[in-house]
Amino acid sequence: MSHIVGAVLAGGSARRFGSDKALALVNGKPLIEHAADALRRHADSVIIVGREYPGAECVPDLPRPGQGPLGGICGALMHASATGAQSVMTVPCDVPFPPESLFEALAQPSCWCEDHPVFGHWRTGIAERLFEWMTFREERSVRAFAVEAGASPIRSPKPIRDVDTPEDMEQL
Repeated sequence: MSHIVGAVLAGGSARRFGSDKALALVNGKPLIEHAADALRRHADSVIIVGREYPGAECVPDLPRPGQGPLGGICGALMHASATGAQSVMTVPCDVPFPPESLFEALAQPSCWCEDHPVFGHWRTGIAERLFEWMTFREERSVRAFAVEAGASPIRSPKPIRDVDTPEDMEQL
């Protein structure tokens, strides 16, 4: 049986937001918890990547902090690979209500969402390859790595609303 690790990528600095957006409340709950709840319906376990969060299993970005979302994906894949999981489904912490149809489209590993590439489903077999990429290359684009790794792009069946600024929060 395949084990899927759900990974909430939460290591960003939130410069445009002006404060820690992962902890910003939507309907009385932090954004990071909305993302974790969405993943729980599709993954066997859920981790938080790139930060500490009370009550959750947390892993660091790799090979070090400050490498953008690809560092979070790398940390998640290395962790999942070490625990024997077959794949990792990644979501950003700043999308409180991802469309269910997106998760259905990401049902199989080796795909990523072309219009919001932090959403992906990655085989753990690419963990070492990504770690080497992060260690020896300057390129930090999720899209560039996904293409290099042979992952298939999909488009979100419905629009994805993320939170980058306080104005985005108001529009939710």
